[in-house]
Amino acid sequence: MRSSNPRDQLKLDADEMREMGYRIIDMLVDYTGAQSQFPVTRALDHATFEEILTEPLPEAGADWRDVLEQFERQVLTTIDHLDHPRFFAYIPSSSNFVGAMADTLASVYNIFNALYPLGTGAAVVERACIGWLRKLCGMPKEAGGIFVSGGSVANLTGLAVARQIQLNGDMRHAVAYCSDQAHFVIARGLRILGFAPEQLREIPADADFRLPVAELERAIAEDRAAGKRPFCVAATAGTTNTGAVDPLNDLADLCEREGLWLHVDGAYGASACLSQYRGQVLSGMERAHTLTWDAHKWMFQPVECSAVLVRDRHWLSETFKDTAHFLSDAELHSKDEVGEEMNFMYQGIQLTRYFRALKFWMSLKVFGLAAVRAAIERGFELAELAESLLRDAGHWTIVTPAQMAIVTFRYQPANGDEMLAERVTDELQGAMAANGFAFASTTKLHGKTVLRLVTNNPRTTASDLRQTVQIMGRLAADLERQLNDRRAAAG
Repeated sequence: MRSSNPRDQLKLDADEMREMGYRIIDMLVDYTGAQSQFPVTRALDHATFEEILTEPLPEAGADWRDVLEQFERQVLTTIDHLDHPRFFAYIPSSSNFVGAMADTLASVYNIFNALYPLGTGAAVVERACIGWLRKLCGMPKEAGGIFVSGGSVANLTGLAVARQIQLNGDMRHAVAYCSDQAHFVIARGLRILGFAPEQLREIPADADFRLPVAELERAIAEDRAAGKRPFCVAATAGTTNTGAVDPLNDLADLCEREGLWLHVDGAYGASACLSQYRGQVLSGMERAHTLTWDAHKWMFQPVECSAVLVRDRHWLSETFKDTAHFLSDAELHSKDEVGEEMNFMYQGIQLTRYFRALKFWMSLKVFGLAAVRAAIERGFELAELAESLLRDAGHWTIVTPAQMAIVTFRYQPANGDEMLAERVTDELQGAMAANGFAFASTTKLHGKTVLRLVTNNPRTTASDLRQTVQIMGRLAADLERQLNDRRAAAG
């Protein structure tokens, strides 16, 4: 017998839905734009984690108000805020409210964007958004693409296409190339695809942390002479470490001469093609066979909004299309060329697909490309300001100047003690996390620890940067004193 209890149908009544929805919207509106009032980082409360982990499986439902209160108390209080204007670590994701509301729409309407007949409007929107990206980066009209979760899956997808189209799936003796500054997702993607570790050659980067063309050309010649099959160069447009951009035009020329596939990981830096006065460093990106682009990084979307573009849109279905009898009736309604290309389940890894393109489409339509462009250019300007402030402070060494909204630097003690400089630089991140005002991350360059400031959040102010540099200076000086005291106590 059918139950009359709405809970048994996994439903709330209309009044409950409105009350819950209004409460959540109030929370989000109160938070949006007020991030700077929160500490950037939170202390780890292991007791709270243990309480969540040991909670029994809920057989009976609870009041949604109690569950929401638990979320506020135990989850929100234990996260770092990647959208905070003083979160300068890794690659921040500043998001936007329109995109977040678009995610809500896509979730509540439960839009299935895999088969053209089942989500025609969604498919058309995704195709339009891919077209916008194609035009922005200068790829030809034959190009196409698909939205995926992030750079990991985007790069995996691009490399899978390279394997299929370039090698026809035959990986024996095949070799791919990248610099030692390439993101680890390149190596991981190749490993997932079945390549052995030795089938990726990492070329040591040049003094500017870019993939050196001459050394790459020599490596290709060596491998050909050894009977191997060079097939792909994975270049980077905006490395995570320093923001460096590989020499894309020179690499494209080399790939044309050698008959190699050019894959460009533009997860972070591709968005800079919108910039009127910085886009020249990305010249050649449009010549890639496959290109990855994370809109949740420098186009300010909520997380899980990445795209992979391919120079010929048919390459995606050549790589991923499989058929099933249970889908044949839906396929009958999408045999024309346009419909076939918008059967996105044949264009990538996923069959069940979330409507990720909606947030990109809605936020660009609401804010406009000019606003996005201005926000990107602000990232460049803020990094240049950060570099200037660090230089003026007198106790920092700039390791790589501002590029792609990233600047890297080290602490420099007055006595020039390099061992002390290394210790202070290495420990400063922890001191910043404990302080909570701002947060930066570290990496290794030429074997030395450096700090990174990534300034791609358009809500970061000049005052945020000035205060951050001042606080870093005080924390570093405290660390230097503590380390010197330990040395003295140890004799």
